[in-house]
Amino acid sequence: MNKVELDPDGGPAAKFGVFLRTSREARGWTQDDLADVIGYSATHVSAVETGRRPPTPRLARELDKAFGWERVFTRKALDIKTSALLEGFPQYVERESKAVELRLFTLGIVPGLLQSVDYATAIAAGAVRRGSITQSQADERVTYLARRQANLRREPSPLIHVVLDESCLRRPVGGPAVMAAQLDQLVEFAALPNTMLQVAPYAIGEERSFDLPVNILTLPDRSLISYAESAQQGHLERDSDAVLPVLTAYYQLQALVLSQAESVALISRLREELP
Repeated sequence: MNKVELDPDGGPAAKFGVFLRTSREARGWTQDDLADVIGYSATHVSAVETGRRPPTPRLARELDKAFGWERVFTRKALDIKTSALLEGFPQYVERESKAVELRLFTLGIVPGLLQSVDYATAIAAGAVRRGSITQSQADERVTYLARRQANLRREPSPLIHVVLDESCLRRPVGGPAVMAAQLDQLVEFAALPNTMLQVAPYAIGEERSFDLPVNILTLPDRSLISYAESAQQGHLERDSDAVLPVLTAYYQLQALVLSQAESVALISRLREELP
């Protein structure tokens, strides 16, 4: 059986999984051996090691007992819970790096994959000032975002469709200089051969399909995955049948919004209006 390669930079759950596998193998245990000791299935152990399933507090306690350690796994599991990344997001990003097609809709702020470093840093700094995250969590967000963006600069390049609510363009972030550079970056993104950038104007009103950010992935086997999040919760949907209505709504949205040429013209005009 092929051994799944682990990525310690794939998020807090992935880092926990790498630590668990390294610790298990150092003891000379198979996944079955460890599963028997902690009262879980080998499949469950595998899912935790590969970051597909986050560790629960109970599992972490059982691991500490199995290894004879004092709250080592418990503290690492707590680190995941207090991470700046929402539930399901690291698992989404793992699949995002393999997708052949991405469809994104966002409102309020430019989506992470299109953010400049200064724009992303300003967003994270605002969250720190509000007390919603720590500075270390802010640094984690910016670093994690850079890795996501790097994963998409691969060959062959995935097709990327992005619909921005007009609010993304009009909400000032980081001051005029940061916002100007961000708008310039959006225009550059639209010029790439594998991208489509459209703006959903305020004028479409209640016809807008979504009220929350939505990401839809098409994987190499043509299966679909969606990810949606609110301020405090993320949801990863792996069932293609459940994703199809979301995809249909996305197609309907694309038919209503500005064309790419119209969208770039709007972005350029707003860029010129900045002080």
